[in-house]
Amino acid sequence: HPSCPSVVPGRSSPPPSAPRARVDRVAVPASARPASMADGDEPPQRVEIEAGGDTSAATFTLHNEDHTIGNSLRYVLNKDPQVSFVGYSVPHPSEPKMNLRIQTVGPSATTVLHGALGTLYEITAHTKETFERALEDFKAKQER
Repeated sequence: HPSCPSVVPGRSSPPPSAPRARVDRVAVPASARPASMADGDEPPQRVEIEAGGDTSAATFTLHNEDHTIGNSLRYVLNKDPQVSFVGYSVPHPSEPKMNLRIQTVGPSATTVLHGALGTLYEITAHTKETFERALEDFKAKQER
C-alpha cells in the first residue's frame, strides 16, 4: 500500500522519510481496575495506538489479550465494508499482548475499531442469552 513505509531488511525503524508515528495510551477505566489497586496508583495501560499522519490506518497494541479477541475482532472487522485491511499478531506466547492493524477507506481506524468492539459485545451478549435460555430449558426438561 502506498501509505505504508517500505520495509528494509535489518532496519527496525521506518525509513527517515516516513512521518513519525503518534503513540497514544488508553487508561483502564476506574470500574475495570483491580480491587487491589490503590486510588493514587496509575492503572496499567491496556491499549496503545500507533498512528501515522493518516488516521485511516493504525496499529493497536492490546495488552493482556491473545488470539481469542484477535481472531474475533479480525472476523468482525473483515465484515465491515469500510475496512480495506485488518490483521493481527501475537508476537510471542510469553508476551501478553496482541497487535491489531487496521486500514480503512475513509473513517478513522479508531472509530472503526470502536464500532467493531460494540458489534462484538452485541454478539457475545446474544450468545450468552441464547445459551442461558437453552440451559434453563434443558434443566426444566430434566426436572420432569
